[in-house]
This record gives sequence, C-alpha cells and structure tokens, in this order.
Amino acid sequence: MPHEGVALRIRRMPLDTGRENIAVLPASSHALRPDLFRGFSRVEVRAPGAAHPNGAIIASLLTSDQPGLPGPDEIGLAEPAFRRFGLPEGTEVRVAPAIPPESLDAVRRKIAGQTLGTDEITAIVRDLAAYRYADIEVTAFLVGAASFLSTEELLALTRAMADAGTRLTWNHAPIVDKHCIGGIPGNRTSMIVVPIVAAHGLVMPKTSSRAITSPAGTADTMEVLARVDLTTEEMRRVVETCSGCLVWGGHVRLSPADDVLIGVERPLGIDTRELMVASILSKKLAAGSTHLLIDIPVGPHAKVHDGNEAQRLRKLFELLGDRLGMVTEVALTDGSQPIGNGIGPVLEARDVMAVLGRDPAAPADLREKSLRLAGRILENDPQLRGGAGYGRAVSLLDSGAALAAMQRIIDAQGPPPARSELCRLTVEIPADRDGTITAIDNLRMNRLARLAGAPIAKGAGIAVFRKIGERVQQGQPLYRIHASEPFEFDFALSAAQADSGYRIAG
Repeated sequence: MPHEGVALRIRRMPLDTGRENIAVLPASSHALRPDLFRGFSRVEVRAPGAAHPNGAIIASLLTSDQPGLPGPDEIGLAEPAFRRFGLPEGTEVRVAPAIPPESLDAVRRKIAGQTLGTDEITAIVRDLAAYRYADIEVTAFLVGAASFLSTEELLALTRAMADAGTRLTWNHAPIVDKHCIGGIPGNRTSMIVVPIVAAHGLVMPKTSSRAITSPAGTADTMEVLARVDLTTEEMRRVVETCSGCLVWGGHVRLSPADDVLIGVERPLGIDTRELMVASILSKKLAAGSTHLLIDIPVGPHAKVHDGNEAQRLRKLFELLGDRLGMVTEVALTDGSQPIGNGIGPVLEARDVMAVLGRDPAAPADLREKSLRLAGRILENDPQLRGGAGYGRAVSLLDSGAALAAMQRIIDAQGPPPARSELCRLTVEIPADRDGTITAIDNLRMNRLARLAGAPIAKGAGIAVFRKIGERVQQGQPLYRIHASEPFEFDFALSAAQADSGYRIAG
C-alpha cells in the first residue's frame, strides 16, 4: 500500500449500485489530498473485524458536492459495499488508494492470447469473488477468456469458481441435480422434478438463480409459494427433513465469482459455450452434486439453434463433468416454443401447482417434460433401471405423493416475504390473420413479459393461449399480457402490437 491511509468513519448510503462496490467522499474531505489520491480511482477501506476477506474491501471512488453526504470525516459506502463490509455505521476505518490486483497481469497475458496456469486462474477468480476488479477489468478478463480457453484452463476456472465460495457437502449418496441452460419461457420443470424425486427418496438440494434477462427464474417463481433466501444451515435442515429444497443459490454464496462474471457478460452479449459450462458446473460442484442432468432445449429461438451445436455442447458438458467427478447426463429437449401456459412468476407458479395437483387443465407439455426429466434422474437409483424411472415418476405424480412432497418443502422453507397476486392491467393480443401458428419467438415473448414488469412484479407476465400447430382465426386472442404499472402496460402493448412474437401461415 503506498500510504497507510486516512482515518474516517463509515456511513451507509441509500444507493443500490448493483454488484459494484462504490465509496463516496465529500469534495471537502481531508482524505482527498492530492498527494494521497492522485491517479487513483479506487480505494481500499480497511478495519479489524470486517466481514470481507482480509478485513478490507476495494471500491470505486465517487465524490459528492452535496453538503453532509457524507460528512467531512466520513466515507459513504453504497448498499452492496456496506453489506459486504459487515460493520455498523460510525465504525472507524482506514481509507487508502487501492493498488491494482496482481492477478491483472495474468488477465493481460490472456488478452494477448497466452495460456494461463492453474495458479493464475485461481488468483483471478479469488479477486473476482472479492470484488477487487472494476467492471472494465472484469470485461477485460471475459474478452480474453471468450477468445480461447484450453480444456485445462476451463477445468481450472470451474474448480476455482467452485472453491471461491461455499462448498456444500452432504451425508447422502447420490446427490442428484438438474439444470436447464435457459432461454425457454415458462420452462419451470425443476419445481415439479424436485418434489417427484424427493417423494421417491433421492436427495435433491436444488439451488436456483433469479432472473437476469428472463421474466422469471426458478427462485423468483418458487418465492411466490415459499421463502427462498435460506441460509446454508436452514437449507440443510430442509433437505434433511424433506429430501429436497428449492432455494436461491445466491444467498448461500455458491460460486460468487460466477455472479460477478454474469453481471458483466450478459449486457455485453458474451455467452460462449466454455463460459456457460464453467458457470453451470462450478455452481453444481459447489452445491455438492454427484449426479447431474443438463437440459439443453434446441430450437430456432432457443440458446442452442440446431442439433450439431447441441451435440458439441453436450460433449463439452460430459467431458468437464467427468473430469470434475460428476456423473453428467445431457437431455436434448424441444426448445421451439414456450413451455406451459404462463410466463412470469405467479403464472408459472400456477402452472406448477396445477401439474402437481393433477388439475385436468394443467399444461400437458410442462407435465410431460417434467416427468421425462424426473424419470431420468430417478434412474440414478440402482433399483430403477431400463427406463423404469419414467413409470415411477408418473406414479409419484398421479398418486399425489409429489404434491405432498412439495407441500412439505414449502412448509419447511417458510412463507414467502410477500403475497403475490396476478396483475390486473390486462390486454389480449389477437391473431392478425387466419391460419396455423408456425413459430413462436421465445426471445420476443421473454422481452414482452419483462416489459410488462416481470419478474420484479411477480404478478406480471403473459398467459399463453395458443401453441405451434394450432389453427387460429383473425382476432382470436393468442395471449394475454398482465402488467404491473400503466407505463409498463403501455410499453408491453406497443411492443406486442409491433411484433406479437407469433408467426402465422395461411
């Protein structure tokens, strides 16, 4: 450190800066001496007892001309930085210029096209997980990694990301899990698969994500029914009691470096096969999974567009899974259109409970896909071989055992933080001609549901009425938009009128 720093007191700033650590100093602060901060845009804030590694955080520095925000003897920490630092307001800290992490030298080597060693990749991931990189530095690593990663680099990256956060271990075997690579609206199979598998007796501690670019993640939808932000200890108690859970993985800090990378790569549109595989497998490795089923939807408007691309991705998952010690199986599924009748947390939760409750009006496609995935997972039980898993899954669903297992999980995780109801600002989008529905643009449907307010408003989204292959007449409704606020209603309606997402041939 070039200077031991200046003594200041921390002040909590009501600023949501997303993922990034931000510190605020007043323009009048004596800490802004030119000899101390000339040429530095980031600061290190240090104090004994801080929750962050080494008792310090690194934050990007902003200055404020607003009197008293913060005071001249204070440093303000925006909400994410204050939460990570873990000390109360008024605590005295030392503030000094932050030296760039040494691991940035390895990032520069990667940008130059060189192959990195395990120690270098581990150092990069450790600094990512500790939020020592600014967004531009995270971007630099992503660009270098997206250009080329050898198999050994990819293995080192996956292991390092898993090791950088919580590593769960279980007193059971096998520990089964599933993951869908995403992109398909309404594809909420995990919330049906987990209770089926748990009812059978296999252990499935499912950690799931919140939505980033979609209108609902599994955690968002499960939060309509139950609490998902469980601690590690609470998660263990639920699994011991129920043989499964459906919780938000971010709260138990699985592969935190991956969350940092995702937060930058999604806006940039960086989504290589290698980074996707490292992201998924690092979280599953950290979760203690021993047997993993990967769902890869394939379709013209899915993340994977054709069979050749799907086979390449499948081989990469199987290769890395094997090297990491996880039995990894890949299911290539239909990704041509939305699954189920709803897009958005409340609508998707209704679909899930309709399937589990054996409602005659439950979406048949969501039921069938969930049964087939659950059947493949159940065949990790040595007693179920040669395709017997599917029949067992059907029996557990139709007997009500899966519904009972889901209710036990809901009760054990506790009530959701708020009651979620379907939004009442609605409009139906009609077919613009007579004919047969030939295609549905998944990306467009996701975008329309997000414009309507999902997933922030859990009751926003789209109720789907028609699927590919159905005949429609001009004026018949294709789907209904449920919006949260009037401006979101207007946004979603205008976008749907410009492009409904449906293709109809006469």
